[in-house]
Amino acid sequence: MMKYLASILLLAIFSSCQQTSKEEEKVSKLDIPAELEKIEQLRAAFQNTVKEKRYDDLRKFAAPDMISVGPGSEDWVAYRKLREEHGNKFRYDSIKMRPKETVIVSDSIAYDFGVSTMYYTDENGDVQELEDTFLMLLKRTKDGEWKMFREIASSLVDD
Repeated sequence: MMKYLASILLLAIFSSCQQTSKEEEKVSKLDIPAELEKIEQLRAAFQNTVKEKRYDDLRKFAAPDMISVGPGSEDWVAYRKLREEHGNKFRYDSIKMRPKETVIVSDSIAYDFGVSTMYYTDENGDVQELEDTFLMLLKRTKDGEWKMFREIASSLVDD
């Protein structure tokens, strides 16, 4: 019985190591600087689309199964409430994303970590500013494009 369990354990460890090697091999075959540039372009295009108020076009940057968790601080909750009360009138005027770290994890997953500042104009015509720290998981599609897949944002900002 012990020999049987030991054999299974060794097989599991071996296949796990082999799986890791295969992932590392796939990543090493990628042109990392080119992939990082694609992510930079995605981020820039996203920010530009917000600035141009083409909100319906924002979907093209996200995977179909995108999930986002926004900041839960009082100012962010108040902003979301204002949007709801006014039929989404108070959309972002612009967003500035300042990445601190962008890493290609595998041939299909990367992450972008940083701080962003969002601007909107309130009902009095005053420009408001909200900041957050974000962690964005990106998924690489079969055609080689990076799409936003998961996002978690925190109102705690340590810039």
